[in-house]
This record gives sequence, C-alpha cells and structure tokens, in this order.
Amino acid sequence: MAKNVALGMERHREHIDRIDARLLKLLNERARRALEIGRIKRHHKVRLVDARRELAILQRLRAGNPGPLDNHGVEAIFRAILRQSRRLQRSVET
Repeated sequence: MAKNVALGMERHREHIDRIDARLLKLLNERARRALEIGRIKRHHKVRLVDARRELAILQRLRAGNPGPLDNHGVEAIFRAILRQSRRLQRSVET
C-alpha cells in the first residue's frame, strides 16, 4: 500500500477514534438518564418497559435519518441501546 494512502486512512481512523470517544460519552450520559428514569419508575411502581415510547423513539430516528446509515442499521443500533437501558433500569434498587 502506498504511503500516502496509508496516511489518508490513518487520518480517517484517528477521526473515527475521536467520534467513538464522543459517542461513548453520550451513551454513558444517556445511560445515567435511563437510570434516573428507572428510579422514578420503581418509586412510583410504573412498568419499566414502555413499548409505545420505544416505538416512538425508533420512528423519530428513522424519520430524521439523513444517511448514509440506512434505517435498518439505525434501528438495530438503537434497539441495542434501548435493550441496555432496560437492563440498567431493571438493576435499580428503590
């Protein structure tokens, strides 16, 4: 592989690494909010899973998706995020 090609790829990879760090920070911020919501739900004896809310989230994300990630990919990613949010909420003590 030519040196300039490798350098170009390395720059993109470094940028992706910075994006990954920002994503991780945002995912953990989201997780903290989900934990707080879980505490509220437990305290008020509200069901942890709100299927209508989750469906609305997925619909909103699909509608606002500019690509290039297709809606199937967006939905798969956010279903995993929602699954982890539910897992965290189930772990909450009252």
